[in-house]
Amino acid sequence: MPTLSDRQIQLLKIIIEKYIDSALPVGSETIEKEYPSLGVSPATIRNEMVKLTKMKYLVQPHTSAGRIPTSQGMRFYVDQLMKEKSLSTAEEVAVKGKVWEAKDRLDRLLRQATCDLAQRTKTVAVATTDMGDIYVSGAANILSMPEFYDIEMTRNMLSLLDEVARLQEIFLREENPEEDDIHVVFGEDLEEKNLAPFGFVFSRFQTGTRHAGSLGVIGPSRLNYPYVIPVIRYLGNLINEMAGQW
Repeated sequence: MPTLSDRQIQLLKIIIEKYIDSALPVGSETIEKEYPSLGVSPATIRNEMVKLTKMKYLVQPHTSAGRIPTSQGMRFYVDQLMKEKSLSTAEEVAVKGKVWEAKDRLDRLLRQATCDLAQRTKTVAVATTDMGDIYVSGAANILSMPEFYDIEMTRNMLSLLDEVARLQEIFLREENPEEDDIHVVFGEDLEEKNLAPFGFVFSRFQTGTRHAGSLGVIGPSRLNYPYVIPVIRYLGNLINEMAGQW
């Protein structure tokens, strides 16, 4: 992977975080106006954005002069630049209270966990087990995401939610299992055109009866990873703690 200068790293972080917040391509003039502390001209910013595009961290949509991150850019952000927004103690207590009430049976536990995850992240939450069970919550959340104003993208999402085997394949895959308890998969990397605009984040869990599964979310590739990841991690740990005693 190409080495980035400090300024390129700072610029990439700004572009990705603005894109996560707005879902719109980011232009050099916007960056120059909103981040005067960079101390560089729009021309310099444009030149750096061209370099980041050539290095495949950014891409320029054909309808816009701005740039958006590629899956390589998003991966670099998640792995190197992102600062997680930890849940507050009050949030942890609220989450644990709801999930604890459903701890007696795996199906109730996963149904409650997906419901809470969807509500907190405003995405589509999915839980799947190696026994072939699928739990989905929050499908209506896609209506508040600009990407899904595109009827084709909405159709692809709803079709995916009907494809149990495909969901199993994605959410039960192993992504560097030794390195982290959270797995991030970008649709671009799945080599399936219909899934290219999506992002997937999930955590694996294990029950005491030696069954396994995953809990996570699906959304646009610009998921709010700094918040989504700690929420999934916390819920995944709760499921491990509760189900591991069975």
